[in-house]
Amino acid sequence: MVPQLVHILRTLVTTGYSTEHSISGVSDPFLQVQILRLLRILGRNHEESSETMNDLLAQVATNTDTSRNAGNAVLFETVLTIMDIRSAAGLRVLAVNILGRFLLNSDRNIRYVALTSLLRLVQSDHSAVQRHRPTVVECLREPDGSLSRRALELSLALVNSSNVRAMTQELQGFLESCPPDLQADCASGILLAAERFAPTKRWHIDTTLRVLMTAGTHVRDDAVANLTQLIGGAQELHAYSVRRLYSALAEDISQQPLVQVAAWCIGEYGDLLLEGSCEETEPLQVEEEEVLALLERVLQSHMSLPATRGYALTALMKLSTRLRGDNNRIRQVVSVYGSCLDVELQQRAVEYNTLFRKYDHMRAAILEKIPLVERGGSQADEEAKESKETAQLSEAAPVPTEPQASKLLDLLDLLDGPSGDAQHPPPLDPTPGGALIHLLNLPCAPPPPAPIPNLKVFEREGLQLNLSFVRPPGTRTLLLITVTATNTSGGDVTHFICQAAVPKSFQLQLQAPSGDTVPAQGGLPTTQLLRILNPKKAPLRLKLRLTYNHFGQSVQEIFEVNNLPVETWQ
Repeated sequence: MVPQLVHILRTLVTTGYSTEHSISGVSDPFLQVQILRLLRILGRNHEESSETMNDLLAQVATNTDTSRNAGNAVLFETVLTIMDIRSAAGLRVLAVNILGRFLLNSDRNIRYVALTSLLRLVQSDHSAVQRHRPTVVECLREPDGSLSRRALELSLALVNSSNVRAMTQELQGFLESCPPDLQADCASGILLAAERFAPTKRWHIDTTLRVLMTAGTHVRDDAVANLTQLIGGAQELHAYSVRRLYSALAEDISQQPLVQVAAWCIGEYGDLLLEGSCEETEPLQVEEEEVLALLERVLQSHMSLPATRGYALTALMKLSTRLRGDNNRIRQVVSVYGSCLDVELQQRAVEYNTLFRKYDHMRAAILEKIPLVERGGSQADEEAKESKETAQLSEAAPVPTEPQASKLLDLLDLLDGPSGDAQHPPPLDPTPGGALIHLLNLPCAPPPPAPIPNLKVFEREGLQLNLSFVRPPGTRTLLLITVTATNTSGGDVTHFICQAAVPKSFQLQLQAPSGDTVPAQGGLPTTQLLRILNPKKAPLRLKLRLTYNHFGQSVQEIFEVNNLPVETWQ
């Protein structure tokens, strides 16, 4: 049927079929649209049929009058057909250019259709869509909320390593004036783009700080942890970061994520703040009393969340080992919160008071700076490296892999004696085969524990969420959960975000997801890694929040997972 349909459509385009069906100079646009839709179905995944249509589609795309809405309708169906069949590369570029012209149309509906179509094309024809980046950025200033949202999604998809500086600057300008309902998406998008394509660590820190100062209350929950990890791993930028954060905190204490990062940084690197020797920032003379007064202001502010006060209280405690002056003022502030109504804050204050009174000689060692954290190494590589070292150095003391912070959760228990949770290298296999492997200096790891069964936790309209579990042999208090989202429905799941929460006795770190789109028809699944530290080996409870768009509707689901296998925590 394809050659016959091509002949009919060519006749419609060149000579006209029947004048009584012409609309605004376009020959029978309804029939043209129906033929184009049928050709799109017949040419999908069919090379021969697609080649037969290529010349005709180019002819329709170049000869259709776009001054009337009927012509735009035919042209849009032509673009959809080119996108769906196995069309030539030049034809796909022509389709993208047509959508670029649609962006300049005065009709808002046509501009919305163009943005939505370009968003579908950005993965397969990234370079062609990239040419229309200035026009897409202009659409961010649209007063229509649906248009600016589509323009924001497309702008974030266009960010890459070559344009990250320019695009981030445009997006930050949009963030300062965008509607409140777009601030969360814009802020999260900028932070993810900076994490993926940051040219330097200093630029990454500056970009994240600017987002926190502009829309700190709208950022994702893991923004604070990611920034503190980034600063902690950039030793050469410690002095620069603490000065920038101190100045930002002195100006505004309302943005809670910014206050939390600033308090953490001041507590860790307060000595660098007082030195006054940083070539990368303007000269800043800070006195000890000013730093203490600022942290006290955070503690007393009605805008501070309990978590923020916890950061500030710990920062004051750490400053007691970094400042050269008298610690009486810090001791007085800490003692006040020993009767605080917030249990978490009260516990910290009581422990810190005990540290001052009974164990002052150990205070400097307990409150020393957190060691540098390497970012980006895969867990598998770390485990393989640890296994090899254990096999080769069987008589050496094991290097603890558990984060130091987890061992300081309860200072009073820490002082009772050596921890019983220290990891020891597993005994070597006494069998002849194991001895031979050790003799040949080959990696010798203990037999892996039985695999933990997977768990399906969510299913709706074809979208399914499964959890798989791994407990690294060297760190039994650590649980790695891989969240896998699959989609068997007929429509893509877009803007997919999975967030998690655990009880306070656990430590949770969310890694960046593999993507925010779950393709339809069982396409490539989207995955995300959760790292959960369970120092007390308590039963694990997990709370998940899913937000996504499916079949044109925005969906949000919040649910608890209480049926996790016992192997995940015992």
